Amino acid sequence: MTQSSSPTAAMLVIGDEILSGRTRDANMHYLAGELVKHGLPLFEVRVVSDDRAAIIAAVQALSEQYTHVFTSGGIGPTHDDITAECIAAAFGASIDVRADARALLQAHYDAMGTEMNAARLRMARIPDGAALIANPISAAPGFSLGNVHVMAGVPAIFQAMLADILPRLQGGDPVLSQSVTVEKAEGDIAAGLGALAESYGDLSFGSYPTYSDGRYRVTVVVRGTDGARIDAAMAELAQQLDLAAS
Repeated sequence: MTQSSSPTAAMLVIGDEILSGRTRDANMHYLAGELVKHGLPLFEVRVVSDDRAAIIAAVQALSEQYTHVFTSGGIGPTHDDITAECIAAAFGASIDVRADARALLQAHYDAMGTEMNAARLRMARIPDGAALIANPISAAPGFSLGNVHVMAGVPAIFQAMLADILPRLQGGDPVLSQSVTVEKAEGDIAAGLGALAESYGDLSFGSYPTYSDGRYRVTVVVRGTDGARIDAAMAELAQQLDLAAS
């Protein structure tokens, strides 16, 4: 299944802690699942360090190629949280503390009895022309600028922000899938599976091998937006794998 005129998505994960192995990214898995439901398939994920030039270059490249780009990480209060200013630079926009974002943070910290200091105020810096993404957990908003949607790296906050922004984005038909697992090696089914994939060019065929208990197994997953086509492909696959007799 290839890219078409249907909406597409990419993700940019930002942070040295991901590349160093200190933090395991959970947001990509969650985002991919939610986007599939929304009919907005995820075609590419990049991970970059907390480096200004690298972030700007990645944002510009991805935003040109895909309908929507989702970022995670780098919008907190510390010196290495530079995502907001890099997104602004990528679009040639100015950035400063914005009144509506500041008011959200002020109300949050007042309710907690916590001081709004200079570090926390950094999280109210929003590029000109951006729309805020709500953060019901810690108040510091994300934002959308152009086709780039900027969200926190903390999984719970990322998920809450995604719940706010995703309904506003136009998706396509939800991606459906069916799968079958057989006790065969990939090499045993590769030729037939390749021929089937060629016959059903509008579908995506994936094979995922495992080995345990001294046995090879492979799971074949067929994905697409047309349920009837998937049913037909699965029927041919079953014949090909001699599943009807098993």
